[in-house]
Amino acid sequence: MKATNVVWHNTKITKEDRQRLNNHKSCVLWFTGLSGAGKSTLATEVERELYKYGILAYVLDGDNIRHGLNKNLGFSPDDRKENIRRIGEVSKLFVDSGLFVISAFISPYREDRDMVRAMLPKSEYIEVYVKCSIDVCEQRDPKGLYKKARVGEIKDFTGISAPYEEPTVPELVIETDKQDIEDSVKKIITYIKNKGYIE
Repeated sequence: MKATNVVWHNTKITKEDRQRLNNHKSCVLWFTGLSGAGKSTLATEVERELYKYGILAYVLDGDNIRHGLNKNLGFSPDDRKENIRRIGEVSKLFVDSGLFVISAFISPYREDRDMVRAMLPKSEYIEVYVKCSIDVCEQRDPKGLYKKARVGEIKDFTGISAPYEEPTVPELVIETDKQDIEDSVKKIITYIKNKGYIE
């Protein structure tokens, strides 16, 4: 049942106040791509690089979130939508707190990613398409999921028995089957520097 009689409570400290305190802007880097594309690996390396710049950043990882906040959700289209909605709301809170949030989720549906984009001011959402051919993702198969999906042990598996809708206008495309992790991280850091998020 939907909550009623709730009123937004304004605080005395604003997002801009927190950004000034942190000495940097805040935004969400939204990593989307197939399982095995390298989203989590890239996210943790970008977080580490931002740390070197003195940027307060935090990684929200798809598997990690399903251990807690979203542990009651499966992988049906409706559950995937709710998974992304919740992460969008959490990401929005992180941005409001003055932090960089790096969200690494398959997030296979454009509509769901657009929903998150619409939650934030235009300048605070950076969609990063972590692009990798499904053949390479299957060769990597770090969790053995593709093998299970191919024999029917996992249903609704993105790229095999469920769709992945590629981003049409991402801010960045990182092709992890064509460039190494160092170059990938450098491309992201260069982008956020050029856009004035960090100095």
